[in-house]
Amino acid sequence: MQSTNWTPEHSNALREYLAKGMSYSEIAAAINAKFKTGYSRNAAIGRAKRMGLVGPDRPEPAPKAKAPRLHKLRERYASGLMRPIPVFERVEIVKLRCVDIVPRHLSLAHLEPSDCRYPYGGDDEGEAITFCGHPRRKDSSYCVPHFHLTRGPGTRSERAAGTVSLKLVEAA
Repeated sequence: MQSTNWTPEHSNALREYLAKGMSYSEIAAAINAKFKTGYSRNAAIGRAKRMGLVGPDRPEPAPKAKAPRLHKLRERYASGLMRPIPVFERVEIVKLRCVDIVPRHLSLAHLEPSDCRYPYGGDDEGEAITFCGHPRRKDSSYCVPHFHLTRGPGTRSERAAGTVSLKLVEAA
């Protein structure tokens, strides 16, 4: 038999509390309060088994419920967790408008007030941005080809239909 630190007084208290019908956790708490010990519920169960107090008149304590296994949980909740993969439609490739002009690739520091400011580069990380540099159109920041490139198709009134501009007038 395994040696334990249960004294005869503790064993007698265990027998007494079992006779009263207390649960093993209640028994362990009562013995700990009475004798200033630190027995657990499982220690009380083990001692009762060794003393032969667990028998047909007192059923063996039910084992704790085991947590459901992970794959069981996945099977149970798989339908709610799985999202359908989106189906993408084919899109026509948009043909970009471009101009037949060879830019001078000037840096911002080298631009003159009369030079076109249409930017080139800067698409990749750390890539320098340069500018067209050709003579610009009057009342514009761009040269004539880049000016027309930056304007959408249609007439001026068609392009302006989507925007609203407010004009401040002086009140009399």
